[in-house]
Amino acid sequence: MSSRRRLIVFMLLLVSALWAASGALAGELKKATLIPQWEPQAQFAGYYVAKAKGFYAAHGVDMTILRGGPYNPPSRLLAEGRAQFGTLFLSTALKERAAGLPLVNLAQIMRGSTLLLVARAASGIKSPADFQGKRVSLWGKEFSLQAEAFFARHGVTVVHLPQAYSVDLFLRGGTDAACAMYYNEYHTLLNSGLDPKDLIVFPLRDYGFDFPEDGLYCLDATLASDPELCRAVTEASLEGWLYVFAHPDEALDIVMDRVRAANLPTNRMHQKWMLGRLVEAMAPREGASGPGPLSRQEFDTMARALRQAGLLARPVTYEEFHADIR
Repeated sequence: MSSRRRLIVFMLLLVSALWAASGALAGELKKATLIPQWEPQAQFAGYYVAKAKGFYAAHGVDMTILRGGPYNPPSRLLAEGRAQFGTLFLSTALKERAAGLPLVNLAQIMRGSTLLLVARAASGIKSPADFQGKRVSLWGKEFSLQAEAFFARHGVTVVHLPQAYSVDLFLRGGTDAACAMYYNEYHTLLNSGLDPKDLIVFPLRDYGFDFPEDGLYCLDATLASDPELCRAVTEASLEGWLYVFAHPDEALDIVMDRVRAANLPTNRMHQKWMLGRLVEAMAPREGASGPGPLSRQEFDTMARALRQAGLLARPVTYEEFHADIR
């Protein structure tokens, strides 16, 4: 990390620490539950660090972090009241809001896209048009909107196959292409024995779909009933991410504690790769802001792209979607 970035991170951490020390949330801790999109991994390091280092408690919150995944989508757990806070892609949250789930964005954690479509070089897929009629494995609705918008813009129809926790179907030749996160599944493919030259990679950001990914969300009702809790969870979560940027090795230790407790089939090397790519994409640096409030420009760009792809059931305004909790 450059000295300039270290200074930025230190200053942001100092501001957050002073806020917590001001006595804003003294007394009995308020219970809250957070549901990430996926199983324990470095993608959620900031929340695990905020819990382990006592940042949530310092902000007056007794936080429980659940295990996510394709069978526990945040949209469902939030709708059912089993979690008060969750992480979602901006595209997914905006579509859900338009469809009637009253989600509000508390903070935008990932400012851009790391989502890829990956095909074998031998598949014949060399351009977007070549996806026509091909078998493509996609995650569920929480993660598939970018790919759907990509296919819609290029006028292709694909055969959708379900993709769950692994890319085994792709590795076994059961699908022509798969979705992958650069910081996760792409590394898994390389570790399986494939070389980069064996793969054709379509970074969706390079095709006009640089959709901001992970954000922190709650429902309108949660924000209305306890704005102080929402502010506390947001501030502690951001403090957790800033700590990750400044102390990646310690953060990795905390992630691996979660991984081992969940008995997941991953290892420290893969999680280190993931955390490194995430820090590269997320940490504040010159010309790019780190995690923080969702900007109107980010919202407008996303809303326009989803409207053009016919993926919004109704118009959504920035004012109803963005929570101003300062």
